[in-house]
Amino acid sequence: MKACKNLRMNFKKHLHEKILNTKRIFKGQFLKIEQDEVQAPDGKNYFRETILHPGAAAIIPLLPNGNVMMLHQYRHALKKVFLEFPAGKRDPNEDTLTTAHRELLEETGYQAQKMKFLTSIHPVIGYSNEQIDLYLAEGLIQGEQKLDQGEFLELIEIHPKELMKLIFEGKVTDVKTQIAAFWLDKYLSGEWT
Repeated sequence: MKACKNLRMNFKKHLHEKILNTKRIFKGQFLKIEQDEVQAPDGKNYFRETILHPGAAAIIPLLPNGNVMMLHQYRHALKKVFLEFPAGKRDPNEDTLTTAHRELLEETGYQAQKMKFLTSIHPVIGYSNEQIDLYLAEGLIQGEQKLDQGEFLELIEIHPKELMKLIFEGKVTDVKTQIAAFWLDKYLSGEWT
């Protein structure tokens, strides 16, 4: 095992895989899948499949009363309803700040006077290039929801401590929501500014 101080310097040199060939094996309305033939550090060739994702933004809408606005939404891949923060994919040529403002309005009806970037996450690094940028939305002004066609959700207002309790009880399993909740907890406690 290498010492931590050397890890960053040697990381790309000894672990990087060389792409030899790329083939698109699926193209859907939303996602695409590519298969790469790669040469690994051991000199052998392997195949890697990657789900290509346009990127997304997730938003923590912090209400003036200290609660957060969340939503219940059915997720077909797991055939169940999840409690999660508002989020959505980037439109073509759209930066994630614009995505965050658009998705907040569409899903909750709120507009944010202040949108603060928190971090970027890569929720499924084993098989997708998806990146979700997390934002904290403050100074919320209530308006009207503008849901996409075929989008159905229920808005929920919840206190951050109750949200953390639900996470620790295993009742909130959406990874972007869990990570956003931990960032919010650190932000509200003053540990992270």
